[in-house]
Amino acid sequence: MAEMYPWFKSLHIIAVIAWMAALLYLPRLFVNHVGLAKGSEASEMLKGMERRLMRAIMRPSLVMAVLFGGALLSVPGVVDWSMGWIYVKLASVLAMLAMHGLMEKWLAAFQRDANTNSSRFYRVVNELPAVLMIIIVVMVVAKPF
Repeated sequence: MAEMYPWFKSLHIIAVIAWMAALLYLPRLFVNHVGLAKGSEASEMLKGMERRLMRAIMRPSLVMAVLFGGALLSVPGVVDWSMGWIYVKLASVLAMLAMHGLMEKWLAAFQRDANTNSSRFYRVVNELPAVLMIIIVVMVVAKPF
């Protein structure tokens, strides 16, 4: 398993980059979608873009990030479980998974023309994955505690 570590790490980083790109982009699409008339050409175009982003990038990259992250955790000696940073990192990953789940829910509402949130709401939501990403990177790289 240890000889596979560099490959697991590389694939995990690639998957996380793709997942983060989608987590940051989808709320921006929602911001633009909010003000459009239901059934309009622009609204239908954004529905397609949002749906394809979720199906082609967000879901597959989420699965790959979790699988390769789990593989990294299974390599003996990689994580010192007595340190606090890993628990902050894993809690942040769970929060990121929750954000993904909420975006699935909001996407479904847009697909049904049933969104009830404002563009301001999605602008704020757009910042949360970035904050979580910063926490995760600092925990993994600096291991402050």
